[in-house]
Amino acid sequence: MKSSLKKIVTAALLAAFACVATMSIRIPTPGTGGYIHPGDAIVILSGVILGPSWGLLAAGIGSAMADMIGGYFIYVPITFVIKGAVAFAAGMIYRNMDKTSKSRYAAVVLGGIADMALVAGGYFLCECPLYGISAAAASVPANIIQGIGGLVISIVLYPILIAVPDIRRIAQEARARA
Repeated sequence: MKSSLKKIVTAALLAAFACVATMSIRIPTPGTGGYIHPGDAIVILSGVILGPSWGLLAAGIGSAMADMIGGYFIYVPITFVIKGAVAFAAGMIYRNMDKTSKSRYAAVVLGGIADMALVAGGYFLCECPLYGISAAAASVPANIIQGIGGLVISIVLYPILIAVPDIRRIAQEARARA
């Protein structure tokens, strides 16, 4: 029971962090009126720490909340699905590469690469009918840059977070539920 409560609280905190990180620094991008932000790092780490399912919920809800609060209402369901998919992929990669600390770091990197592919590709596909292919294509480079930033930040934050005993235990439990 105590372990479940800690997992729920951690998921809620990561959702809040994803929302705040997404809204904290906004660099506007051309084409679709979107922006580059550091929230993808928390999305990746949500999957890594919480596992695929809980990570999907935390990342999807937190990122979608940022769109809702920021006035990007049309993106709320799109963001929930795309960012949730990123966390799910990062969680699956991390779970499947759980051999050594070195392989876990590699899994965080691969989670960042999955982020770039899913975010750039996912938003492109969703924005094509909204804005046309040209505008949707214009957002791809910015989404890749955002993914690179998320990858770098997640690599920096991962050892700090995993050093916290409760977070390390939650991550170990998530990996054990394969």
